[in-house]
Amino acid sequence: MAERKPILLRLDPAVYDALAKWAADELRSTNAQIEMVLRRGLDEAGRLPAKLSPVRRPGRPRKDADFPGGSDSEVAGDDDGSM
Repeated sequence: MAERKPILLRLDPAVYDALAKWAADELRSTNAQIEMVLRRGLDEAGRLPAKLSPVRRPGRPRKDADFPGGSDSEVAGDDDGSM
């Protein structure tokens, strides 16, 4: 994955608060929410680059990401929650 570009962004405090709440509702960081909104806007305007790194899914990374070849169900028990 390409290195991320750090930028300084000045926002109205009310806009930031609304973005932070929206991000929390979708289990994203405020930074990830801003990127998602920007990507959506670029896509709607027909300006989204064809070659683009994928967006990370919202929420915490899956446990099996730490264990290549393993999965949550193998580590924690069956899919029905029993052990």
